[in-house]
Amino acid sequence: MRFLEEVVVDEFLPTYRSLLAAALRERGLTQQAVADLLGVSQSAVSKYAKGEVATNDAVAGDERVREHVAEVADGLADGTLSRVGALAEAESLVRDLEAPGDVLAAIHAEQMPALAGQSVDFRGTGEAGLRERERVLADVRRGVQLLERTSGFATLVPAVGSNLVQCLSDAETAEDVAGVPGRIFDVMGRVEVPADPAFGVSAHVATVLLGARDAGSDARAAVNVAYSPDVVDALAALGYDPVEFPAESEDVRAEIGRVVEANPGVRALYQSGGFGVEPIVYVLGSDAPTVARTVRDLV
Repeated sequence: MRFLEEVVVDEFLPTYRSLLAAALRERGLTQQAVADLLGVSQSAVSKYAKGEVATNDAVAGDERVREHVAEVADGLADGTLSRVGALAEAESLVRDLEAPGDVLAAIHAEQMPALAGQSVDFRGTGEAGLRERERVLADVRRGVQLLERTSGFATLVPAVGSNLVQCLSDAETAEDVAGVPGRIFDVMGRVEVPADPAFGVSAHVATVLLGARDAGSDARAAVNVAYSPDVVDALAALGYDPVEFPAESEDVRAEIGRVVEANPGVRALYQSGGFGVEPIVYVLGSDAPTVARTVRDLV
């Protein structure tokens, strides 16, 4: 009998630490600084550098893992990400890789032949409470960092500001949706993020997301960007098939619900403006990093 947690400890963790140690060293950190950040000894960092620690090729070669490592290394190196934040983001990544059929689940199945041909989710159910809230915050934080590092994103920030949000699995109100307090703004061509993600700080983008979910959408995240015909066309080219809704709806949540109900599976909504209403595009997705990557493809 072999537990999935053993795969995480034996296969993922050494590989992840090795990749992260190398990425931090590439960013100019000393071995001791890397050791302090990773919570390991300097000799352990030296072993990572010399390739003396066994790693798993499937984990090391996964594009999501490599992208995640680069983002975390950037944040730790420049001080924009704390060790606690890095840990929360790593936890979120592990849960993704543990999903049935994904990298860690596949390694587990190889080591437990009895699992062959079965789709068992060992991540557990009902993530309500503090643990899920921390994972949602970690996802939003990771998504915001992606946007901050996206060259040209400032040009997509509307005058009212952007917000990137993600909700809990059983979200009912804006208090169940995490976003950026004060929104994201373009300050002379530079993206300005005023504070760390928190719950209950988004009104409008959270309302759009909740309206979509009311109508059966499985989206957990959303972001708003400036409207232009080029943005709508770019989303269409990506397969998002944007749908327009009235700009001056009295009940935005109900209006979004009606639009999504009439267009099942829609992942992009927009309104082209009205009296006193700035035109905006909303992109929906499974989580904040996924939505941020879609926006990155628009630039």
